[in-house]
Amino acid sequence: MVQPDGSRIGNPTGAGGIEAFIAGMPKAELHVHHVGSASPRIVAELAARHRGQSKVPTDPAALAEYFTFTDFAHFIEVYLSVVDLIRDAEDVRALTYGVAEDMARQNIRYAELTLTPYSSVKRGIPDVAFMEAIEDARLRAEKELGVVLRWCFDIPGESGLGAAEETARLAVDLAPEGLVSFGLGGPEIGVPRPQFKPYFDRARAAGLRSVPHAGETTGPETVWDAIRVLGAERIGHGTQSVQDPALLEYLGEHRIPLEVCPTSNIATRAVERIEEHPIKRMVDAGLLVTINSDDPPMFGTDLNTEYAVAARLLDLDEAGVAALARNAVEASFLDMAGKARLVGEIDTYLAGWQA
Repeated sequence: MVQPDGSRIGNPTGAGGIEAFIAGMPKAELHVHHVGSASPRIVAELAARHRGQSKVPTDPAALAEYFTFTDFAHFIEVYLSVVDLIRDAEDVRALTYGVAEDMARQNIRYAELTLTPYSSVKRGIPDVAFMEAIEDARLRAEKELGVVLRWCFDIPGESGLGAAEETARLAVDLAPEGLVSFGLGGPEIGVPRPQFKPYFDRARAAGLRSVPHAGETTGPETVWDAIRVLGAERIGHGTQSVQDPALLEYLGEHRIPLEVCPTSNIATRAVERIEEHPIKRMVDAGLLVTINSDDPPMFGTDLNTEYAVAARLLDLDEAGVAALARNAVEASFLDMAGKARLVGEIDTYLAGWQA
């Protein structure tokens, strides 16, 4: 990915050995969005299918320019234009399985994929048909690709409390088998976290885990709100947590993981330059840091690239990268047997590489 000053992030130089290690390493991903994971091929096909009804380019090459963002607000605008391409259950099914195919190519074994069902239902996809489509794709992905998918249903914060009410209904009343958590996405500025408390209370009472975005484009107070008001068990991004020593101490003491997405933070201008990313301060503070890709094709990245970026920023060798991969498994909502199995795969892979 090219930064405004012409420099590149996403392909650290001099890290060929690490990149090869990362490519083959079994991985889990915890912060990656459903529509935001649509590859240029899938987006172009959807745009062609709905030609004349969207401003999204139908040429995969033109999508690179389309996915160049001036700021976070522009990113949201572009993201929603892609959301608008998801018009029926078959679109949902094709998108979901296509995302799993891309994950399989990166040796991602387990992923918690963030979905915004409100957006699809609002656009006329029947709620039951939406649930059936994602579950069909999930089961097929596990059987055919060996990729285990679980869902996080998130509230699009910019759509207000009506969207929160509908998301809670879908999550609680129509919960698909793969649903494990409840989140809050969209812009943070002008969208206070506390107003969503009743909906998180409802979801948590139904057994769902709380994973709101917080502290990405606003200060550490948003992270405190996510923890104290929404009962957050993980924090989406949490980039600005480093501004508050008391918050860093709390996150470390309570082992509340951060879902860190380095390239995304640069693309949306949440962080100005990759060298200024606070990931090292997070790790030095003893936080449970996980590496994620967020909206990978939109940001010209993937999970392998994000691990390579993290390896460069943290000066990690193969063992250090494997430790980051174990963090993601630990922070996941995978069952204990699944966690043990995936950690075993990572350890076996590392031992084989070192041998």
